[in-house]
Amino acid sequence: MSSKVLVLNQDYSAFNICSVPKAFLLVYLNKAELVTQAEDQFLRSISQCYFYPVVIRLHKYVHRPYKGVVMTRQNIFKRDRSTCQYCGAKDHLTLDHVIPKSKGGKSNWDNLVTACQRCNAQKGDLSPEESGMSLKQSPFKPTFLMFIRDFSGSSNENWLPYLGAR
Repeated sequence: MSSKVLVLNQDYSAFNICSVPKAFLLVYLNKAELVTQAEDQFLRSISQCYFYPVVIRLHKYVHRPYKGVVMTRQNIFKRDRSTCQYCGAKDHLTLDHVIPKSKGGKSNWDNLVTACQRCNAQKGDLSPEESGMSLKQSPFKPTFLMFIRDFSGSSNENWLPYLGAR
């Protein structure tokens, strides 16, 4: 049961991703309804068989004042697909400030990238232009829907109508 379930708010907007046991509990306690279930999987108890949730919708609207992606080390790694943005390596990863902090660079989505230790040390306290290194992609702040759809690692084709086209 390691797959994830898309949770929709009452207005069918994407709200969150949760585990299958948590989604089942929300449906069982009548706090949510099943919108889409897996065709070939079921949850079984000793005496009953239940649908395996893929998308659920909350019965009550939950107001979320900040609907963005929190900037964390793990989320930057997810955005950059755990790949060094200079050489493409996947091992010994760390974070790099594109514009170094000593030169006024901030710790934000638009200035942090995933880098391997070798490239980070080679770049040092220089900008990519000064060090002769180029980024594979420019850093950016992902939207909430983009993050769920493209970077959560557990996207399901049944989620796409609620997350928008790529």
